Amino acid sequence: MRILGKSKPVDQLRKMIERVAPTKSSVLIIGESGTGKELVARELHDQSDLKTRPFIPVNCGAIPETLIESEMFGHKKGSFTGAVADKPGLFEAAHGGTLFLDEVGELPLTMQVKLLRALQERVIRRVGSNDDIKVDVRIVAATNRDLENAVKQGRFREDLYYRLNVILLETPALRDRKGDVPLLAKHFLEKFSKKFSKPMAGFEDDALAAIEKHSWPGNVRELENVIERAVALEGSEKITLSSLEGVLGGGGSSSGKSDKLSNAVELPDLSRGPVSLEGFLGRVERELIQRALAHARGNEEQAARLLQTTKTRIIAGSK
Repeated sequence: MRILGKSKPVDQLRKMIERVAPTKSSVLIIGESGTGKELVARELHDQSDLKTRPFIPVNCGAIPETLIESEMFGHKKGSFTGAVADKPGLFEAAHGGTLFLDEVGELPLTMQVKLLRALQERVIRRVGSNDDIKVDVRIVAATNRDLENAVKQGRFREDLYYRLNVILLETPALRDRKGDVPLLAKHFLEKFSKKFSKPMAGFEDDALAAIEKHSWPGNVRELENVIERAVALEGSEKITLSSLEGVLGGGGSSSGKSDKLSNAVELPDLSRGPVSLEGFLGRVERELIQRALAHARGNEEQAARLLQTTKTRIIAGSK
C-alpha cells in the first residue's frame, strides 16, 4: 500500500479502495492538488485483477488541445502534418488495463464528446481513420475541480460526468489528517536521504514542531518538496529549523508574505567549486511554484496567474 498514514480519513480511504478495486467500475477521484490522487488510482489498479496489465496515466491538462485527440486515440500516417507513421493512442496502450485520466476537468468540450463515445461503445477511432478499434479499459479519472459546478456552467458534459462518476472517492487534505504529518515527514526524510546519499538522523524538536504546526495548503506534495529542499541544504545530521524557515515562515501557517530569496534558497558558495546554474535555478523555480500553489491553495490556474506563466509549467514544476 503506497498510501501512508494512520489517521481516520486515510483508513477510510484504504477501506474504500479495497472494496472498489475488484469491481472494475469507473471511479472518479476528487481532492485538492497534492493529495495523492494518482496514488489512489494506482492502488485501485494494483488491488484489482488488472494488476498485471498496463496502468497508463495521462494528465489531461498538460496536453495541447490540438494534440489531445491524437494522444488519446492515435492517428493514421498522413492524417496531419508530422504524422509520418501510424501511431496507437493511450486507449490502445491501456487495453486490458487501467487508463488514469488525471485533471479530467481540463478536457475541452469537443474531446469530452469523443471520450464519452469511447466509454459508452468501448471503441475508438484513430485520427484520419474510418475504422473502429475495440478497447477494453477501466477508466479512473481525477480532478481538483468542482465538476458539478462545471456541469451547471456548461463547461463539462453532464452525461460524461455521470459516466465517470460511478464510484466517487475523495482524497483528504493534509490539514484534515494532521496526525499523519510526522509519519510522512519521516518517510520523505528517508527517501531523500537515500536519494542524495546523505544519512540523516531525524529532525530537531523545533523543526518537527514547525512541520506539525504548518497548514500545508499544498498538501502532501508541498510537504515532500519541503523535506527534499531541507535534506539538500542541511549541513548537520538532523533537519534544523533554519532549513525550514524560508518556506514555513518560521514554522507557522503560510501567510502569503514574500521572503527574500536569500532566506528561501541558500545561495551557493562558489569558493567551494563550480555550481550547476541550471540545477540551482531549477530548485528556485520549484520553490517559487510551490509558494504560488500554497498561496493559491492548490489552484494551478491561479498559481499560473500569480507567476505570469502557463498552467502546464506550474504542473511540471510542482512534481
